[in-house]
Amino acid sequence: AHNNGQWAKKVRGRTRLFGPWDDPQGALDKWLAQKDDLLAGREPRETGDGLTVDFLVQQFLATKEALVDNGELTRRHWEDYKVTGAKLIEVFGRNRLVTDLRPDDFEKLRKEFTKGHGKRRRGHGPTTLTNDIGRARSFFNYAYKQGLVDRPIVFGDGFKKPSQRVLRCERQKKGKKMFTAKQIRAMIRKAGPQLKAMILLGINCGMGNTDCATFTLPILDLKTGWIDYGRRKTGIERRCRLWPETINAITGVLTRRREPKDKAHADKVFITKYGFPWTPKAKTGDCPISKETAKLLKELKIHRPGLGFYTLRHTFETIGGESLDQAAVDRIMGHAPHSNDMSAVYRERMTDKRLHRVANHVRSWLFTRKPCKSSAAPVSPSPAGE
Repeated sequence: AHNNGQWAKKVRGRTRLFGPWDDPQGALDKWLAQKDDLLAGREPRETGDGLTVDFLVQQFLATKEALVDNGELTRRHWEDYKVTGAKLIEVFGRNRLVTDLRPDDFEKLRKEFTKGHGKRRRGHGPTTLTNDIGRARSFFNYAYKQGLVDRPIVFGDGFKKPSQRVLRCERQKKGKKMFTAKQIRAMIRKAGPQLKAMILLGINCGMGNTDCATFTLPILDLKTGWIDYGRRKTGIERRCRLWPETINAITGVLTRRREPKDKAHADKVFITKYGFPWTPKAKTGDCPISKETAKLLKELKIHRPGLGFYTLRHTFETIGGESLDQAAVDRIMGHAPHSNDMSAVYRERMTDKRLHRVANHVRSWLFTRKPCKSSAAPVSPSPAGE
């Protein structure tokens, strides 16, 4: 009982008032309603009937879960949304009304994003912060589009994504996201059979982590040396010529491949020693391919922030582009054409010869070593099928 005639409590060094002496039950009810926010350092707002942050998060995730079941959204993407939803509840409070959120609340959310997620918090860089803000905005845009609130949520200027200048400076600070030919050759020599085949697919065809983890037997033709499929992320058709080294590595994997524990994974090319596919773990989101690649790079003493398995895709795009046939590189990579690129609209076919030429160009860059002055230039081995 405070001497000013109200019930009070000191929380986190600040005295809070909860109502007059003659209404102790009302003061207690107000304390219980605001307790979670006050103890967490959040400024409580008056609550009532309406859309709460908790309900919005649950509804949003349920809608996205249906897309995962239909194959329109990856499980990894859904897990990212789940982490963002948990952060919204942590910062705003479970029972906070969505319509009560103000620009200063979103400024606080942005600051919390920069601290990272989970138990081992690490500062977020501009790229990760951009993704966090984009996903958070998706929750509240969804609320308006679904008619859960009657007006768009005002985020304010303090909840903007980092500028392109900041992102460019960050990329320059990290260095080029690319391997040298010598580094990739060292990776191929040191890696185990499955990771070796994946590395070759990464530099041969621009495959990423998910591409390799979901790589299936039906899209693989070792006799002709071609793979033909649609990129899961964009749905764009992809076609790539396999090198002899890639064919040999995949053949070795299939020869020693163990049976998966789940029959649903019977068509997967790569199966771990435990009988599971190499897809990211549902609970933690950890990617086995990324972790094994990081171990390999550390063993070779070429590990640094920004380098990982996906760097092979960056390297293929860079070296493949030097073949001067960007359209063929895009076909191999599965890149969606830019909205202003009318050439992609009018192009009705892509000959295998052009795709073959890009594959040969990258292979020559990777395996042709510069000769010593006293020796003759080595002859590059012929690609499969020639």
